[in-house]
Amino acid sequence: MKPLVFFTVILMLGLSTTTFAQAPSPLIQPDDLHYLGAFRLPEAGLRPDTFEYGGNAMTFNPDGDHNGMEDGFPGSLFITGHDRLPYGELPDGSRVAEINIPVPINAPNVSDLNRADYLQPLTDVAAGFFVGLDEIPRIGLQYLNRAETGPLIHIAWGQHLHPEPEAPSHGWFSPDLAHANMQGTWFVSTEYPYSVNGYLFEIPAGWADTYVGGRYLATGRYRDGGWSGMGPAMFAYRAWDERGNPAPDGTVLDAIPLLLYQTSDTTSNIEGNMNGYQHPDEWEGGAWLTTSDGRSAVVFVGTKSVGEKYWYGWVNPAGPAFPCVETTLVGQFEVCRLADGTPCPPEDLQGCEGHNDYRGWWSSAFVGQFIFYNPDDLAQVAQGHLSPDQPQPYTRLDIDEYLYLNPDQVELEMLGTGVQRRGRIGDATYDRANQLLYVLELFADGAQPVVHVWRVE
Repeated sequence: MKPLVFFTVILMLGLSTTTFAQAPSPLIQPDDLHYLGAFRLPEAGLRPDTFEYGGNAMTFNPDGDHNGMEDGFPGSLFITGHDRLPYGELPDGSRVAEINIPVPINAPNVSDLNRADYLQPLTDVAAGFFVGLDEIPRIGLQYLNRAETGPLIHIAWGQHLHPEPEAPSHGWFSPDLAHANMQGTWFVSTEYPYSVNGYLFEIPAGWADTYVGGRYLATGRYRDGGWSGMGPAMFAYRAWDERGNPAPDGTVLDAIPLLLYQTSDTTSNIEGNMNGYQHPDEWEGGAWLTTSDGRSAVVFVGTKSVGEKYWYGWVNPAGPAFPCVETTLVGQFEVCRLADGTPCPPEDLQGCEGHNDYRGWWSSAFVGQFIFYNPDDLAQVAQGHLSPDQPQPYTRLDIDEYLYLNPDQVELEMLGTGVQRRGRIGDATYDRANQLLYVLELFADGAQPVVHVWRVE
C-alpha cells in the first residue's frame, strides 16, 4: 500500500467557503412524497453474478438509458450485487451493474412487478482495491458528472469492523464498467472510520458552492451501538482539483462535518444524540432532495429501532417484549436500555435458552423509516453557528405499509421476524430532474432486493 500523504487538501484543491445570510428555505414534507410502486432487479445468476445478498449501494445515472424517456422513467441505476465474503469465500463479490428503470407498479405481490434489464453486467470494478475489507462490507456509490472531471462514479467502502487507520475508504471509477479504471484511494478527514464509509450522495451545486467550498459529495455512515455517532453522520468532501485531477493516492481529504453526533466512545450515556436514537438503528442511505419550486430536504433511509427496550444479545423466543442479553458483557457497558435511553431494570439483564445465533443489537420493535433534515441547519453547522451534533430531524415518515417484508422468509434467524425484522431498507438515490426517489428494500424478492419509487410532488 502506498504511504499516506498528510497535507491540507483545501489548499491543493483551491477550495474555500463563503458565508451568506439567507431566508429560511421551504421544506419537503412527508405528504409531498407520492408512492408510485416498485420493480424487480434482473434474475439471479450464480454468485458473484447475482443481486442475491446484494443491494449494498445504488446510484442514479441521469445520462443512462435514453430509451427510458418514453415511459417517464429516464436514466439508469448502478447497483452492487452479492456482497464480498471474508476468509476467501467470495473475494470478488460486491460487483457493480447498470440496469434500466422499468415502470414501477404498486402491487401486493412481488411477482406482479416489472423486472429491470441489464445495461452493463455485474463487473468487479474494485478488483485489487479495498483488499481485505470483506467482512460485511459497507459501500456507497454516487454518479456525478462535473465539467472538471467528466462523468464518474464515486465510491465509499468500509466493513463491519474497519481497520484503523491504515485502510483508505474512498475512490472513483468510470461509468464504463468494462474500463472502470479505479482511482484513489483516499481517506475522508481524520474521523473515526465508522462515520464516513457507508453511503454517498450529491450535494446540490449552489449549496455546495455557498457553504462548503465546492465540496459536491456527501459521505457518511451509521454504525449500530453508537460507534459512528448516535445518529447518521455526514461529511462534505471533494477529491479533485480545479482541473479535475484526482488527489494523490493515500491523501487525507479535508472534509467538512455537517452531521456528527456523540459516539459511544466519547460518552457512556445517550447524549449528544439524534432525538429518538436507539443503538439498533440502521441508516443505510441518504439523498439530498430538491424540487423545481425551491423546496428541499436531506433524507436518510433505514430501519429504525422503536422498541420499548433494546439490548445487545439475541432474540428471545419468549417474544419481542423480553430481552435476551449477552450476560458476559453485563457491567462492561449498558447492554439493555429503555426507549428513553435509561438502563433496563436488573431483571432484564438475563440470558435465555433457545435464542437465535445472531448476536448484536436487537430491539422489541423496528420500522422502515425516512428521517428529514433541514439543509438550513446543515448550513449553520458549515458556518460554525451550530455544532455537528445539534441538527435534528424535523419530521419522519414510516414506510412499512409499502414494503414486502421478506415474503419468502429468507434468513429469519439473521433478520428477525415480525416487528423484530431488521435490515428492511438499503440504499437510496435521487433523480433530481424528475424528482424521483429510489429506495432499495432488502430481501424482498427471495434474497434479492426490489427498488421502490416515490415522486416528490
